[in-house]
Amino acid sequence: MVFGSASAPAWARSIPFAIYIGFLAVQQGLAAWQPQWDLRWLYGAQVLSVLLALVLLWPAYAELRRTSASTRDWLLAAGVGAVVFVLWINLNQDWAVLGSLSPYDPRGADGSLNWSLVALRLGGAALVVPVMEELFWRSFILRWLERQDFLAVLPATIGSRALLLTSVLFALEHTLWFAGLLAGLAYGWLYIRTGSLWVTIFSHGLTNGLLGAWVVTTGSWEFW
Repeated sequence: MVFGSASAPAWARSIPFAIYIGFLAVQQGLAAWQPQWDLRWLYGAQVLSVLLALVLLWPAYAELRRTSASTRDWLLAAGVGAVVFVLWINLNQDWAVLGSLSPYDPRGADGSLNWSLVALRLGGAALVVPVMEELFWRSFILRWLERQDFLAVLPATIGSRALLLTSVLFALEHTLWFAGLLAGLAYGWLYIRTGSLWVTIFSHGLTNGLLGAWVVTTGSWEFW
């Protein structure tokens, strides 16, 4: 087995992420094949598919059925999430962009906002994506790089090598690669520091929520 004795938990954390990436590939292919199609609603199918996978695989996520986080941990998570948001919107220089920014513009032909698209994008980014990504990157990959029997790895024992490698891979998932690298380091550090995946999910979700609110307020669609 690829992941040794931890294969079932590894797949449970990989499948929602694979679904998400698969939809991105499909969207890119459709955009190249039929550029006139409105593919914005495909995000809804993407998020709902990931959510369904998370629900079906929920019994495998033991760390999400409990948390021992303190008030201080939650406040720290809020601070980290806010700092990552500020960094993210200020790191869109050419050297910090991998490929090109592809804006998700929820406006209609008349320039008015389609609030259904806004709610779909914001809800998916702030509520579903953080759970999916933190399960994959922090709960699985970060600990697996420390030891293949990753469920036995306590977050506090994770070393700098695993943190750096995971953050680099996390960065390559994002167009704003440098912002992604710093976010990966921040969320990984938070997970190691608090030992709580829910705290990390909250921080990630806060970043995405703040980013979404800022994008809608300022019309900076390229950040979506």
